[in-house]
Amino acid sequence: MRIALDAMGGDHGPEELIAGAILALEEADLELTLVGDESEIKACLNRLAPDTSVSARLQILHTVEVVEMGESPVEATRRKKNSSVMLAFDLVKKGEAIAAVSAGNSGATMAAAVRKLGRLKNVSRPGIASALPTLKKPVVMMDVGANVDCRPQHLFQFALMASSFSRIFDIESPRVGILTIGEETGKGNQLVKDTWDLLSESSLNFVGNVEGRDVFQGDVDVVVCDGFVGNVCLKISEGLVEAASQMLREGIMGSTLAKIGYFLARPVFQKFKKRVDYAEYGGAPLLGINGTGIICHGKSSSVAIKNAILEAQKIVSMEVNNKIVESLAANVKLAEGKS
Repeated sequence: MRIALDAMGGDHGPEELIAGAILALEEADLELTLVGDESEIKACLNRLAPDTSVSARLQILHTVEVVEMGESPVEATRRKKNSSVMLAFDLVKKGEAIAAVSAGNSGATMAAAVRKLGRLKNVSRPGIASALPTLKKPVVMMDVGANVDCRPQHLFQFALMASSFSRIFDIESPRVGILTIGEETGKGNQLVKDTWDLLSESSLNFVGNVEGRDVFQGDVDVVVCDGFVGNVCLKISEGLVEAASQMLREGIMGSTLAKIGYFLARPVFQKFKKRVDYAEYGGAPLLGINGTGIICHGKSSSVAIKNAILEAQKIVSMEVNNKIVESLAANVKLAEGKS
C-alpha cells in the first residue's frame, strides 16, 4: 500500500508534514511517496530520520511547483499541472498510490482530485466530510465546504456517502439526521424540507431533523447540510475549542488554588484535550471522487498528518468507495432527484 503525500502544502512547511509521514510509517505497514522539492525533502529526512529503516519505504517525486494558499483553486490547477498536489493525485490516477493526502490549499486539493480522478458513478457533486467529537462516537458532517449552493439530491447523495464513510468508526447502521433550525418535521428552508422527503423514502437509517445544539450529543452518526452551513459549523466548533482552552488557561494561571486543582486534575484535562483535538481525527476525506483523497487542516501537526495517512489507509482497506457506489445504486432514483 503506497500513499502520496503533498509534502509542500500546509502552514508549517515540509518538516511538519514529513515528521507526520515518518510517524505513520513507524505505526503502519505502508509506503509513502513524498511529492515536492527533493532537496528540501531530503534535508528534512536527514534531520528527522537519518538512520532508520523508515527511509527504505519512502520515495520522492520531485517538483518545485506549489499551489499557494491564496491562489484561485481552479486557475491554479489549470496553470500548475506539475504542482505537488496535482502530481500527488496523478499518482493515484496511474495506480501508483492508493490515496493522496494534502494540507495545502483545500480548494485546489478538491479541484485536483476531481480533475485527475473524476467522480464515482451516480455522484453529482463530490463533497468534504468531517468527523467531529461527541459525547459518544464521532459524528460525520457533510458537506463542510465544497458545495455552497446545493439541491436536494446533492444533500441526499451526501447522506449516502457520509453514511458509508461513518462505518470506519464501527457503526453498523449509521443514524442520519439533517441539520436545521428545529427538531419538528417541517422546520427549515425549502432545501431542508425537500431533502427530508428524499431521506425519509430512502433505505438509510434516517432519524429526522437535528438542531445545532444536538450535533455533539452523539445521538446521530451522520449530519447532512450544504457546504456553506457545514463550513460555518466546522469553523465555529474549532474556534470554540480554542477559546474555551484559552479561558481555562487564563483561569488556572490567575489563581494559586486553581493551579493546585489543575495539577490534581491534570489527567482529566489531558484526556479532554485529546478528545477534542482535531489532530486526532486526521483530515477530511473527499467523498464521491473515483479514488481516495484527504484534505488536512493547514495548521496540521505531525500527529494530524500521521492520522490523516492512517485514515486514508483505512478508507481504502474498508472499501468505502465500493460501499458508496452500492448505496447510490440502491437509491438511484432518489439520488437523481424527483422529476
